[in-house]
Amino acid sequence: MEFRQRRLPGVWEIRLSPICDTRGFFMRTYDVQLFEEAGIHRPWVQENHSLSKRRGILRGLHFQFPPYAETKLVRCIRGAIFDVFVDLRPDSPTFGQWDSIELSEDAPCMLLIPRGFAHGFCTLTEKTEVLYKVDSPYQRDYEGGLLWSDPDLCISWPISEPFLSEKDQRNWTWQTFVLQHSYRFRGLYNK
Repeated sequence: MEFRQRRLPGVWEIRLSPICDTRGFFMRTYDVQLFEEAGIHRPWVQENHSLSKRRGILRGLHFQFPPYAETKLVRCIRGAIFDVFVDLRPDSPTFGQWDSIELSEDAPCMLLIPRGFAHGFCTLTEKTEVLYKVDSPYQRDYEGGLLWSDPDLCISWPISEPFLSEKDQRNWTWQTFVLQHSYRFRGLYNK
């Protein structure tokens, strides 16, 4: 495994190293010792698996408020996604900034997104599957979301008319989040 710090503090790209032969491959996808050495081991409490049947499905931008804010370890195991994460930590130097990465079955890589980020992805292929671990259990009363197309965030999505859930169509604008909810993420930024 190779650990690379991304542009936004606390986000890590983890490149995997499959061992291939005529049978297929073997690949270690998690190693406590290596994650501890990188300073990013978390006690994972839940693993989720999503299937998106069509290209252009957009899920997000989701987050949970403290004390249930989540670290996520995201991996695309089938197809490809355009993965986006937005810094919600008001005391972070990159507050309100976003970054993205393409994750796919063809390029074995994972993304660790720390607590205090909104996360979402858009499918780039048919029948896309994503696995992700979280270090906090899901709590419906603590969930929130940002509007994928908010002009204040100015995210460069690869599509202009995604397939969205009804819930994601009603996500907050960035200004609503900043004015009414951002204070709840104070203290999550670790220098």
